[in-house]
Amino acid sequence: MFRGASAINLDSKGRLAIPTRYRPEILEMHAGNMICTVDIRQPCLLLYPEQEWIEVEKKLLSLSNFDPAQRSLQRVMTGYATECELDSAGRILISQPLRQHAKLEKNIMLVGQLNKFEIWSESEWHAQIEKDMELGMSGQFALSEELKMLSL
Repeated sequence: MFRGASAINLDSKGRLAIPTRYRPEILEMHAGNMICTVDIRQPCLLLYPEQEWIEVEKKLLSLSNFDPAQRSLQRVMTGYATECELDSAGRILISQPLRQHAKLEKNIMLVGQLNKFEIWSESEWHAQIEKDMELGMSGQFALSEELKMLSL
């Protein structure tokens, strides 16, 4: 499980170093193979270990090609999906189209989301966290039945 937020620098070639604490699991359980794609709701990227991405693909495959919204989701998520292999220095290369989508420059945030990572530009990440915290503190945070049952 991936958790926590790590400030990382993207190098001039578009590579980011995966924090050392995650590398053994990625190498052992996924042979260093990951898939990166866009998040259609946020200006960030989603980075999945290969086995987790296979589960996402199964869900995408089950969607209808005839429903415009479902077809759009399939098109965007699979269209941007890019294989990323951990190199000997523990880095992955983020393609230019993916970097453009997330407005990635030098300073980025790698954020653990249990079964995947989110990759944010540092400035976009801080702006999003500020919005999330304001929403939580405003009292207007609508809880679904599932969230009401969750004890944190």
